[in-house]
Amino acid sequence: MPSGTAEKTTPKGQREHRPLRIDWPLMGTVLLTLLLSGCGYSFSGMSKSAYPSTQSVFVDTFTNRTSEANLDIIIRAAFSNEIVQNGHFKLVSSRGEADAIFRGTILSLQVAPLAYKAGSLSAEDRITVTLELFFEERVNGRTLWTNGSFIGTGDYRVTAVGATEANRKNSLIKLAGDAAEKAYRLMMSDF
Repeated sequence: MPSGTAEKTTPKGQREHRPLRIDWPLMGTVLLTLLLSGCGYSFSGMSKSAYPSTQSVFVDTFTNRTSEANLDIIIRAAFSNEIVQNGHFKLVSSRGEADAIFRGTILSLQVAPLAYKAGSLSAEDRITVTLELFFEERVNGRTLWTNGSFIGTGDYRVTAVGATEANRKNSLIKLAGDAAEKAYRLMMSDF
């Protein structure tokens, strides 16, 4: 019998040859599952936690060593939002309820021109914020993760005075959100 065919006997006793049907989508799914399980890959949400004993986290007030008003509030809100969005830890409202504390210090904020208009005026500025971040067990103070020089950047357009300030504030909010997301990924991968 030729390869790739199935044989069937008809009512008159004659043999009928027809091609063997293969369910390619099913075959592809089976092969992909075997490959991924054999290579150590896993789907998001299925991996083991880097911090198995930590269920709840409190995001403490950030120390602000810059002259930028309310930057500590913007950054703390971004880190709190990141913890809530990821859902790995429960965000709690007090230190006493938490298994771990996330805290930090805003070490510096620098603004530098990124692009110029005619006449050597700045058209776009870049903000660079340097943070010192700590993730610690509440009870014994043991450091679970730290980064002493975490850097976040954000750009904004320089236009009319009122619009520039709004652009700057929006840039700081975006910078804080991006920094929180990046720090969370690093923390969860234990880097």
